Amino acid sequence: MKKHNFSAGPCILPEEVLQQASKAVIDFNNDDLSLLEISHRSKPFVDVIENAKLLTLELLGLENKGYQVLFLHGGASTQFLMTAYNLLNKKAAYLNTGTWSDKAIKEAKLFGDLVEVASSKDKNFTYIPKNYNIPNDVDYFHCTSNNTIFGTQIKEFPTLGTPLICDMSSDIFSRQLDFSKFDLLYAGAQKNMGPAGTTVVVVKEEILGKVERTIPSMLNYKTHIGKESMFNTPAVFPIYVSMLTLEWLKDLGGISFIEKVNNKKADLLYKEIDRNPLFRGIVAKEDRSIMNATFSLIDESLTNRFDSLWKEARINGLNGHRSVGGYRASMYNALPLFSVQALVDTMQELERKA
Repeated sequence: MKKHNFSAGPCILPEEVLQQASKAVIDFNNDDLSLLEISHRSKPFVDVIENAKLLTLELLGLENKGYQVLFLHGGASTQFLMTAYNLLNKKAAYLNTGTWSDKAIKEAKLFGDLVEVASSKDKNFTYIPKNYNIPNDVDYFHCTSNNTIFGTQIKEFPTLGTPLICDMSSDIFSRQLDFSKFDLLYAGAQKNMGPAGTTVVVVKEEILGKVERTIPSMLNYKTHIGKESMFNTPAVFPIYVSMLTLEWLKDLGGISFIEKVNNKKADLLYKEIDRNPLFRGIVAKEDRSIMNATFSLIDESLTNRFDSLWKEARINGLNGHRSVGGYRASMYNALPLFSVQALVDTMQELERKA
C-alpha cells in the first residue's frame, strides 16, 4: 500500500497518471521508443505539448481570450525574474505574504522601483494583509496566491486597472477563480500538476512588448510564444505527466469538482486541529490554505510520541518547514480523503494516549 503523502513538493500524483507515465518511459504510443528518447519536435510530442496547452486554457476558462500558454524551464524562481524583465518599465507593486513573494521582490528590484503595498512579515507571515492600496501608476501588481511554507492563502483578489500577476505554484487548478482577472499567472508543475522540471506560464499576450529595455532571447516571453515553447528543448517528461494530470482533472469534472474535494479534506483536518486540545493552528483562521495546513503541538514534549505515531501510520512528509516548525500537511489535488482521515485518526490516537 502506498504511503499517505503530505509532502509539500514534489506533489502526490494520481495513481493512473503514474501508471501511464511509467509505460511511456518504456514504450510511448506503441512506437518501440521511450518518451525519453523521441525528438521534442516529433509529431507525437508536439501533440502532447499542444494538448497540455489546450487543457490548461480549458480548465482555467481562458479559451479564446487572448492568452498564451508556455511550458518553460527554471521553476517559479526564474519567473520572479522574467515577469519583471518583461513587464517592469518604471515601477511595480508587490504584496509580500511569505518567502516566495519575498524572493520575487528581491529579483524585481533589479529592474525598477518597487512599492511593497503590504507585508505580513511582522508576524512571520501568519496572515494575509487586507485593505492595502495599490498605486494607479504602477506597471503591474504581483501577488502569491498560496504560501506553501506558512500555510496562508489569498481568498479574494483585487480588481485592477493595471495588470495583475500571480504566482500560483502551490494552488493552481485547486479552486475555481475568475482567472480572466489575471494578466499573467505562473506555477511550478511540482506542486499540483506534475513532477519537477517544467513551469507553466499563462499570459495575456497584449501586455507584452511594452518595456524599453532589450530582453535576452531566453528570458523574453515573446520569444517562447513565437517558438511555441520550443525555443530550446522543453522538459519532455514533466510536460507529458502534466498533460496526463490535466486530463485526469478534466475527466473528474474539472476545477469546480476538485475544489469541493479539496474543501472536504481541509475542513476535516482543520476541524480536528481546532477540536483536539493537543494541537493548535499556526496561521489566522480566515487565511488558512486549503492546500497546506500548518499546525503544531501545544506541548512539545509530545513531539517524539506523535512523530512515531504518524510514521507508524505510513504518513510521509508531515514535518513543517524549518522557518515555521511544527507540522505541515500538504493536501494537493491527488491526495485522497482517506489519507487526511488517517492523519486525523493519528492525532486522535495521540490524544487518547497522552
